[in-house]
Amino acid sequence: MTESDVTTGLRDHLLLHYGQHSKLRDGQYPLVLTRGEGVHVIDADGRRYLDALSCLFCAQLGYSYGAEFAAAATAQLTTLPFNTNWNTAHPPAIELAERLADLAPQGVNRVFFTSGGSESVESAWKIARQYHVANGQPERVKAVARRTAYHGQTLGALALTGIPTLKEPFGRPAIDVVRVPNTGEGDVEFLLRETEEAIVAAGPETVGMLIAEPVQNAGGCFVPPAGYWTGLRQLADRYGFLLVADEVITGFGRIGEYFAVPEVVPDMITVAKGLTSAYAPMGAVLVSDRVAEPYYRPGQTLSHGLTFGGHPLAAAIALRNLDIFERDKILDGVRELTPHLRERMQELRDLPGVVDVRGDGFFYAAELATDDLNPVKAGLLRAGLIARVDDRGKPVVQIAPPLVCEREHLDEIVDKVGAVLSESLQKR
Repeated sequence: MTESDVTTGLRDHLLLHYGQHSKLRDGQYPLVLTRGEGVHVIDADGRRYLDALSCLFCAQLGYSYGAEFAAAATAQLTTLPFNTNWNTAHPPAIELAERLADLAPQGVNRVFFTSGGSESVESAWKIARQYHVANGQPERVKAVARRTAYHGQTLGALALTGIPTLKEPFGRPAIDVVRVPNTGEGDVEFLLRETEEAIVAAGPETVGMLIAEPVQNAGGCFVPPAGYWTGLRQLADRYGFLLVADEVITGFGRIGEYFAVPEVVPDMITVAKGLTSAYAPMGAVLVSDRVAEPYYRPGQTLSHGLTFGGHPLAAAIALRNLDIFERDKILDGVRELTPHLRERMQELRDLPGVVDVRGDGFFYAAELATDDLNPVKAGLLRAGLIARVDDRGKPVVQIAPPLVCEREHLDEIVDKVGAVLSESLQKR
């Protein structure tokens, strides 16, 4: 495409996700990225950017494994290009389900495939509802989620999301959700007490599931205090609802393990993004044997399905992704460099206007004392760095670099974030 074609297509045809399209009419165009190399992406003008966000927390392996994934894709496309899991099956989905069950916590052995993270969360809710109906508790129609949590864009997943601005255009939520504190709001005793009180007030016999991220994304990388997940597991067992770990972002190495949920075994785990390192769209719900049991009863049906869930091509890509993780010791690299990134990120605390720095693994945020993030956004792009600048919860700069980053890449990220914050916040 010529530069003119790109401009015309952007302005007149492409609807951007969360795009403010009036800006296109004014000639304000977003980045148009044309290729990737290593941990960098290159725009239509040839400018390089270090991708410190893994393209929305997806590109665990960066951009240099294309030939390997292309070989896996070609082999699958020339064997069986497509089949569904609607009462049929195919080898890539079967093998991937086995691999994921081997990696998952003990007792989480069943896998339902989706096309992405929102579908995974939506599917988890439907599986939870059917579980309770099958066990004679159809009144369990409520879910529990944190105040600022983000869980996806489909109407059910959006209902679980706690960010009001994302929900306002769509009216009444599809799910009745009980809101509980974010993990940054107090110590473990406070968090668990507030959560239990909210559940009791809502009527614990009406609660079907509680969903939470091991490290909460929205609001900026909230790490739970020790004992938090143990407490959630105890509440779920006491009141009879299911505990769901949303690992769409944290899964597959972001925190240094395949799954980041600590201490306990959840009833379900939702995944996507890093499952394929974004080389193909795919998600999954990992389901415990206990929750899957009703579907194995005579006459029972799992009343949910997705055309492209478990697509053979996507499954082949996910299998190759897991092979690369093992061969190249990706998790070892994250664990080795996590202390260095933590130490470097903590240096940002000394900057004027930085309120807090928090996170774990390759997933960090710096909370800022400002209500104008535009200078920070512009400064990071000028510096050749793609990071997330977000004010839907706490105002933060957030990084989630590819897991293949070397020490020097992490240093470059922190140095550039620090320089931009120093300049942008000092001017205020």
